[in-house]
Amino acid sequence: QVQLVESGGGLVQPGGSLRLSCATSGIIFPIYTMGWYRQAPGKQRELVASIISASNTNYADSVKGRFTISRDNARATAYLQMNSLNPEDTAVYYCNAHTTFGRARDYWGQGTQVTVSS
Repeated sequence: QVQLVESGGGLVQPGGSLRLSCATSGIIFPIYTMGWYRQAPGKQRELVASIISASNTNYADSVKGRFTISRDNARATAYLQMNSLNPEDTAVYYCNAHTTFGRARDYWGQGTQVTVSS
């Protein structure tokens, strides 16, 4: 059974930091592109960042220079370090695992709430 479990969300003041984790099980983690998406109330889900390897990452323009995505293949876990948070970053953050190796597969976590407010 595939599981993606996010953690690390919460309430933080503007300018603060949070680190999200996505612990996976039931997948061959290294063959998956890991992504973080977010969805704010009334808005579509959007890609925040994705990682294939440490040298192959992708970021939304709105988070470049503030967020860092990483992965630990030995722990089958992906991370999103979020710095200089602002209220526009408030959303539910979802972890995604995607691969086209063999056949296309997509898995999602349940989401973790991030609220940036003073």
